[in-house]
Parts: sequence; structure tokens; C-alpha cells
Amino acid sequence: MQLLWSKFSPVFRRFLISYLVILMIPQIAGYASYRASIEAARSSSIENSLKSLSLGKEIIERNLLQVEAFTRQLAVNPDLQNLIAGPKPHDLYNVYGMNRMQRSLSMYSSTNDYLSHFFIHIPNYNAIITPRTVYYRPEHYYAANQLDGMSFEQWHDQILKQPHFNEIIPLRNYKREILGTVLADVPAITFLQSLPLNSFNKPQATIGVMIDQDQMASLTQNIVDQYGGWTLVTDAEGQIIFSHGIEQAEAEQMAQSRQREDNAAETELNVQNVQPGSDGRLLISMQSSQNGWNYMAGIPEKALMTKADQIKQVTLVFTLATIALGLLFGLVLAYRNSAPVYRLLASFREQITDSPGRRGNEYDFLASHINNLIANNDSLKNAMNEQIPLLRDGFIKRLLTGEVYTSLELEVISSQAHISLHSSKGLAGLVKVNGYANPESEETIHELGVARLLIKQVLTEWNAQLLITDWGTDQIAFACPLDENQLNETIGRCEKELNTLMEVIYREHRISTTIGTGAAYEVWNDAGRSFDEAKQALDYAIHMGTDHLVRFEDTMKENEMFYYPIESEQRLLNTIKVGEPEEAIRILEQLFLRNLEERELSYEMTQQFIMELKGTFLKLDEPKFKLDASLLEEYKTRVTSIQMTETITSLRAKFKRLTEDICGDFQRRRAGAHADTVSEMICFIQQHYGDANLTIYRIAEHMSKSEKFISQLFKEHTGENLSDYVERVRIDAASNLLHSTGQTIDEIAEATGYNSAHSFRRAFKRVRGISPSVFRKMDVHSG
Repeated sequence: MQLLWSKFSPVFRRFLISYLVILMIPQIAGYASYRASIEAARSSSIENSLKSLSLGKEIIERNLLQVEAFTRQLAVNPDLQNLIAGPKPHDLYNVYGMNRMQRSLSMYSSTNDYLSHFFIHIPNYNAIITPRTVYYRPEHYYAANQLDGMSFEQWHDQILKQPHFNEIIPLRNYKREILGTVLADVPAITFLQSLPLNSFNKPQATIGVMIDQDQMASLTQNIVDQYGGWTLVTDAEGQIIFSHGIEQAEAEQMAQSRQREDNAAETELNVQNVQPGSDGRLLISMQSSQNGWNYMAGIPEKALMTKADQIKQVTLVFTLATIALGLLFGLVLAYRNSAPVYRLLASFREQITDSPGRRGNEYDFLASHINNLIANNDSLKNAMNEQIPLLRDGFIKRLLTGEVYTSLELEVISSQAHISLHSSKGLAGLVKVNGYANPESEETIHELGVARLLIKQVLTEWNAQLLITDWGTDQIAFACPLDENQLNETIGRCEKELNTLMEVIYREHRISTTIGTGAAYEVWNDAGRSFDEAKQALDYAIHMGTDHLVRFEDTMKENEMFYYPIESEQRLLNTIKVGEPEEAIRILEQLFLRNLEERELSYEMTQQFIMELKGTFLKLDEPKFKLDASLLEEYKTRVTSIQMTETITSLRAKFKRLTEDICGDFQRRRAGAHADTVSEMICFIQQHYGDANLTIYRIAEHMSKSEKFISQLFKEHTGENLSDYVERVRIDAASNLLHSTGQTIDEIAEATGYNSAHSFRRAFKRVRGISPSVFRKMDVHSG
């Protein structure tokens, strides 16, 4: 066992011990709960027995009270009073009076079970009346209802002649007539009452009620039936009233023992007492406060513990099952949680050389090296954060010079520079610091740097969303986002506030500035055009010697030259090259709008603008565009065929169709290049799927492209995620190995690039829907 335990890794052993400790805690709590349940079951059984005995006692006493009430009712019965109080009539037997009394008694027997057998002796007539008949001689009644151990003479003298007051004769057998001739022994107690109630010498009548033992014992039958015990009731003198489930000799012994205990100590009435007996029974007893009777019951403790034994069996089975399942889950979880830690340790130890013989605690080992990784990561993060201002300036410069051509490129670069673009509309501008004719000396450069810093601080406080960057030594470029819903109103307010800021800068810092702004742009790709216009506006302001804000619209009124800056031409060529027809046509339409609608160009300037535009399209024969020779000749022919004398509408349409055709060709060439890239990726995956380190990062590194680019490119061309394809290639290879070789699951998992058999099984079931072993069996059966 010790040898087997030593084979497991320390990490696995620690996990397993922890789970076993956790498993023992609920087991201890369960044992305590089990003991409490056992005691509760025992107490519940005793309490139920006490309730059954107490309920029987209450019913017996209630019935006895009803018997006493019956005798009091008879004491005032007028028919009975006539029979016992008046002198004898001439009719010696008074048949009419006797029968009338007998009929009135029959109804009493139906009101109480204890009144099913009773008699009334009337000395006046020496007759006995019962609910069923009238005996005109007591000898006849005694013959059918003999008391065991008592002759007629004794019965006549002790029962009929003696006065009685709520007297009870303990349990005796009496002979009951059955079927007219057969006498059966029936144990019963006898209740006696003389009339009138206060007669102490010679009674005028005697009432006797015989209560069968079975009628009284049935009230405690539940204790005998449910637990197999016995019940015993004795009077205050220790005489047995009735017993059930116990031998007569044992009952007499128990009655005497109880009487001795009562004599030795005064016990409080109606107090319930539970004590163990010598024969494995619990003795339950209570004494009546009404007549001093003792009610006793003996219940086997085994019967009381029936529920407890059931709880014990269920608890034992449940505990054993829980321990077994807990051990199983402990082994599984210990392996599952220790395996990644063990692999992580192995990876660290492969890359890090420790001093031999010093391993230490695995968690300390991991903690120290992970702390080093975090520290290095924080250093790298800080270094990257230091580069963010440079990335931000680079992004703003690219945006203002029109070097961002697609929305996807704009989104990627802005996220890298941590710039949030809330609005696509805005206004580009350029701020110049006045008063420095020769900004080449070191002192002047330093002063200009301080001035630019102060100006940028004022602009940032004015609008935190402003994109600002230095433009040369004495200029600051900016792009101001505008409200998309109220563009014209926002432009006016922005220009007014910029004029106010120029005054604030001069008043607080004594720095004179000039600002040039371009026309507003409605998409980010058009920000370069707005900035070109801002530069022209600033050049115009410097030329005119003004020191206030100058708008590009103000310069157009005095400019009769056509508008076609080199930046617009470069953006048009680059947009055509990347195959973006919508953006290229938008730039082209903007040039026609500025030159042929907003400006009043002369005929010569219009022809010059068209010539410049044709020259731009003829530049497509440069080697960097890499167009086929046949296509290039076709496009050059179409460009040269455009006549200067054509209408503006015709010129617009021809340039638009030409742009769409050229962009379409570039798109097809780019799609072909992308298809080659995807094919190369697929080939690389097919060759290296067995490498466990084959990830999207490795594929991107091989292709010299970003992970996001190759993932999107693969998805566009194949309709499948790159990671899903890698997994499918591996599972296909694994399926072939399962079919054609006898390699184990672990060997196939390693051969197809999985770090463990567990991860291989999960991947196989995710792709195929069944486990590798089931797949191999199905393949064998189908073969």
C-alpha cells in the first residue's frame, strides 16, 4: 500500500487528502445526526405508547362516569320510584309495572357499551329487572349470571342485601348464558350502587353493572397489537381490574409489586412514569386521579426500536454508498485538479533550470515563477503604455493625411492607440504659433515646445475628445468631433469658441496664434480632405497677415485655380489599389463638386483639372500597382479616349465607370492572393497538426500576418473557424489511426497533437458524437 501511495505525485496526494478530510466532516455530522435520530425515534415510540395508554385511561374513566350518571338517573326514575317506594299492590308481582320498567331500561343499553349487561334488584318484589327480561326470583337470574367463587347465598347476602356506594368488585369470571342453555365464562368487573343514593342500612334497590374485560381492554389494544406488549389495570388496593396480553400469575405479581411501591412512596396522581424492566421491557405506568386505579403497560424495547433499526439500516447503506462515491470522486477530482498543475510544473521545469536536488514545495515553486511572469508582464505593459502617446500621434497623423482607407483599418488602429471615436463627423484644423521667423535655434525650439504644450492644454480643457498632435515645430493639428444631428449649428459654435480660445491663449500666456479650418467631414475617411483645406486656409491667413481664425470657405472666393491637392490624388490612387470602389467614387465626386460646382473656374482651368485627373489614372502603369499588361493597355486606352470637350455629366460617368472597373480588377487580384494565403495555411496545418503547440498564433507567425487577419480571412473563404478546422483535421487523422492501427488511445492522442488522452477524448466526442473507444468498436463490427 505504501509503495502504491508513493507512486502518486505529491500534488495528487495533497488533493486526495484534502478531499478525504472534507469527506469525513459530513460523515461525523451524519453520525451525530444518526444518534439524534435514534433517540428521537425511541422517544417518539415511548410518547406514542404513553398517549395510547393515557387515551385508554381517559375513555375508561369517562365511561365509568357515565355508569355513575346512569345510576343517578335511575335514582330519580319515577317508574323505579313507584316500584321501590310504594307498598305492594294487590298484584303480588306487579307485572305491568315490572314490564314497563324493563322497557324503559332497554334504551340505556344502547348509549354505552358498559351498560350492555346490568340488573336492578327490587327487594319490594324480590325481583330482578334487566334490559332484556324480568326475573321474578333472584335464583333464576343468578343461574344465568353466576359469579365465579361465590354461591347464591353469598351473592344474595353480599350483593343484594348489603348497601353499596359506587363500589367496584375487581375482575372475576361470571357465567353468561349463551343460546339459552350454554354457560360461558366471561371475565368482568362489577359496579354496584344502592338506591336511594344515601341509603346506608337497608337498601330499597340495588343496581349492578357487569363490564366485560374485553370491552375495557380493547381501549388499550393498540399497545398489544403494535408493540406485542401487555396492559394491566389495578384498583387502589392492588386488585386487578383487567389485564390484556399478560398471564394471570404475572399480572398478579405485577399488581402486588405496584401496590408495594405505592405503599412505600406517595406518588403524585396522573404522573406518567417510564422505567426499564428486568425482562427487556419498558414499564409505563400512571395513576388515575378519579378512582386511584393504576394503569400499566409493558412494551418490548425491540418493538420500540423498530423505526430506529430502519433508520440505522438506511443510514448505514447511505453512509457506505457516500463513502464509496466520495472516494471515487476524490480520486477523479484529485487527478483532474492535479494533472494541470503537474503539467504546468513540467512546463516550467523544462524551461527553467533549478539547482539539482532542491525542488521544494510545488506551490512555492509555481508561485515564485508566476510572480516573475507577472512582474515581467507589468514591465512589458508599462513599456507598451509608454508607447501609447506615440501610437496616438501616429494614428492622428495618418488620419489627417488620409492614409486610413477602410473602416476596419480605422477601427483596428484606433483601438490599438486607445482612442475612442464617438462621432464620424468633425472639423479639421491647424494652429500656428506666430512671432517666430527662424525656428531653427535650440532656444527657439524650446520656446515653441513650451508654447505648443500650453496651447494643447487649453484645447484639451476646452474639449477632451479633441484629437491633437504636433505638426512641425510651430504648428498643432487637430480634429474636432461634431454633433451629428445639428452639424451646421455645431460648426458655427465650434469656430466661435476657437476664436475665444485664441484670445484666452494670448491673454493668459501672451502667445499669438492663427488657426485655419477646413470644411466639415461626415466620415472619418474624409478627414484628410478637411485637413488639406485647413492647411490651405492657414497658408492664406499667413499670406494675408491675419491673426484670427480663417475658414477654407473664405479662401475659395478669391481663388480661381482648380482644387486638386497632391494628398487627394494620393488617397484616390491608394483607395483604388485596395479595391474600395465606394470610397474611391466618393473622393472623385468630391473633386467634381469642389471644382465644377462650388468654384467658378474658367474653361481653361476646367480643362486643366480634367487633364490632371486623367494623369492620375495614367499613373496606374507604375510597377507598384502590378496590373496585367493587357488590362493596363485597356485602361490607358479608355483614359486617353476621354475628350476635354465632353459635358460634365459625361465626364463624371466615364470616370466613375473607369474607377469601378479598376477597383473590381484589384478586388479579384486580392481575392486570388487571399485564396493562395488560405491554401498555404491549409497546407501548413496538414503538415503540422501533430504538433501540440500548433495554435493560431503559430500559424499567424508562419504567415507573417496578424492572428485577427488570418482568422477573418479563413472564415471568409471557407465558412469555418480556423480553430474548428485544426480540430477537425486532427480528429480525421485520429479516426484513420483508430481504423487502421492498433495504437492505444494515449498514443493516438499524442500523435494527433493533444496534450492528454482526456482532452483528446473530449474533442473526439465533440466532433464525432461518440468516444474513440466506441468509434473503434463500431468500426470493427461494421468491418
